[in-house]
Amino acid sequence: MTEFERRAAEAAEATERMLEALLADDALAGEVMRPPLLISAMRYVALGGGKRFRPFLVIETARLFGVSGDGPVRAGAALELVHCYSLVHDDLPAMDDDDMRRGRPTLHTVHDDAMAVLAGDALLTLAFDVAAATATAASAARRIDLVRTLARGAGVGGMVGGQLLDLAAEGRYPPDPAHPSGEAGVIRIQSMKTGALIKAACRMGAALGGASRRERQALDGYADALGLAFQIKDDLLDAEGDAAVLGKAAGKDSAAGKATFISLHGADGARRRLAEVAQAGDAALLPFGDRAAILRELMAFNSRRIS
Repeated sequence: MTEFERRAAEAAEATERMLEALLADDALAGEVMRPPLLISAMRYVALGGGKRFRPFLVIETARLFGVSGDGPVRAGAALELVHCYSLVHDDLPAMDDDDMRRGRPTLHTVHDDAMAVLAGDALLTLAFDVAAATATAASAARRIDLVRTLARGAGVGGMVGGQLLDLAAEGRYPPDPAHPSGEAGVIRIQSMKTGALIKAACRMGAALGGASRRERQALDGYADALGLAFQIKDDLLDAEGDAAVLGKAAGKDSAAGKATFISLHGADGARRRLAEVAQAGDAALLPFGDRAAILRELMAFNSRRIS
């Protein structure tokens, strides 16, 4: 096992344990009770699945600044709660209408749409509770930074706004006249729908570490490249991947008529763009020298992943 693989496995295990603790049955101070059916639905979505890519990114970014322990794990778990909520809502019939996620039936097919909406809402609000806790960061200023970063990455100018643009690109809503066409339009949607939470992961790690403005700018450059590389690889997997390996349906982007890096450049062109973007991400990490070796390996891992 390489050092990268070891750290990724440790981050995934620590995140799983933290999520289990956060989704316990016992009510917290200020809560009246935790309905067992709702907690069960939240656990179904959040536990036992996924690579915990975003928490790993929070943990490794914080490590750049010498910060480790429960704080980064809690911050990463908060981000993962937001990510899980987004998957639950994205899978609903009114959105992407998916029956499988992470190799299991989606929540609305196990229960119903109402339970999926409520579980998603509960996961999202719990995320801000976790980010705002003193156990996540002792400094009030850093907790505020975490909460603001999470809100802006997840909200109208981030992931949710990107989901709206994505639906408009499918013809569900009138297109925004100011939205660019071609690759620029695809990149804008990606930078919000997928990239915003990836950038939030790097920014949350930087917030925990008290990073300087120059360091934050460097990490933003890396996060932009990583988010774009992640989307290009997803486009390739959607076009060429095996649904049994992916744990979800393949070929949906083409069926929906979406503009993707595949439709714009073909598979070979998309692979070339992936290599270019990965190189730009590596270059953004130069100010951190050897300390950023794991983040560089994460970029390389994305290019190799099969699901």
